[in-house]
Amino acid sequence: MSLFRKTVTVPASSTSMIDLKKKAAVSLQKQGLTDQRAAVYLVLDHSGSMHRFYADGSVQRLAEQALGLSANLDADGTVPIVYFGSQASEPFDVNLADYEGVIGRTHPAVPWGLTDYVVAMDTVADHYKQSGATEPALVIFQTDGAPDDRRSVEQALRAYSTGQIFWAFVGFGNSIGFLEELDDLPGRAVDNASFFHAGDPHDVSDETLYDGLTQEYATWLAAATDAGIVRG
Repeated sequence: MSLFRKTVTVPASSTSMIDLKKKAAVSLQKQGLTDQRAAVYLVLDHSGSMHRFYADGSVQRLAEQALGLSANLDADGTVPIVYFGSQASEPFDVNLADYEGVIGRTHPAVPWGLTDYVVAMDTVADHYKQSGATEPALVIFQTDGAPDDRRSVEQALRAYSTGQIFWAFVGFGNSIGFLEELDDLPGRAVDNASFFHAGDPHDVSDETLYDGLTQEYATWLAAATDAGIVRG
């Protein structure tokens, strides 16, 4: 999929990237992750119910927050972004040079669809494998509702629990029941997923989001390292 140049105006972020990088660094320090390296991905729900979150700048803000985290964790400071609905877009990189307005520039060319988590998970896993990365991957996976096929998501999360990918689910809105269940899914090699609820994303501070992401990522990293899943 080619990614376009149609522009849609959305509210500007009120937080500078310098501030986001500093806030992310504080959260990482709290969890003993200051020297840790990870490949940060951002997966964005593009189902029909997501219209308002694109229009009010919530998705752009999350992209900026992800980049602030990546600037601390990833040597190249880029975040591959994947949109998903009924299908998943090809990952495209956003970095510190081109993040402003990136969502408004790119998402209008992506069709609105249903909610297929697995097609997005597989797209990320394939990209990560093909990248040749040796550091683990931290995937910020945003959605506002349950998938169309719950069982396939459960099966995929169990299958991916033997690999170096951590799935940090971020729920916008209030349809979060499945995400809460997924957070406690049994039958995995290690607990490879977390859930953070951002009902109204603009009411959630950067610090709170970063703490929510890094705390459970640190727990997974320790468990996956002990299990020999993550290579030290």
